[in-house]
Amino acid sequence: MDPIARIHSRTLVLPATDIDTDQIIPARFLTTTERAGLGRHAFEDWRYDADGTPTAHVLNQLDADDHRILVGGHNFGCGSSREHAPWALLDYGFRAVISTGIADIFTANSLKNGLLPVVVDEPAHRWLLDNPGAEIDIDLEACVVRLPGDREVAFHIERFARYCLLQGIDQLGFLLAKNAEIAAFERQAGPDVSAATNPN
Repeated sequence: MDPIARIHSRTLVLPATDIDTDQIIPARFLTTTERAGLGRHAFEDWRYDADGTPTAHVLNQLDADDHRILVGGHNFGCGSSREHAPWALLDYGFRAVISTGIADIFTANSLKNGLLPVVVDEPAHRWLLDNPGAEIDIDLEACVVRLPGDREVAFHIERFARYCLLQGIDQLGFLLAKNAEIAAFERQAGPDVSAATNPN
């Protein structure tokens, strides 16, 4: 997982409300536990007709490398708890999702996998929806979104999740990084504590 401190990119706007995880990655593509390659199926049913012909959807018209920030309508990521949804968005090329409301389970899955969910106020969201392709900056260290015209919009992210994203680690990585400290504590505390923390 790559560290995130700042994301500077143009936006790709999907204004629909209640974009759910089945729209992000249809259920028929959930048979794999591999993340690589899921991006080609992100929003599959929006991007392709039943016969596989590409549609005129905006996702087929813009270069994902230049549009790494997805702006979605309210209640983005609702629906099932599938972790494949943030996997697909990351593999497609997105590094952040901005909305006025992002589903709790989708938020948790995103934070664990290195996709930054950003909730902004209604005026900022309306400006982003009305200005697709705007070049903006997300500063995770300062927890602000910088819009053109020197406008800054604050956002909140849980402290531990923010630390992990800045370091480029997940929850397991955080614990593994503490192995030396845990071992030192066990040595200092004695055999009873060591046995309790290592029952096998």
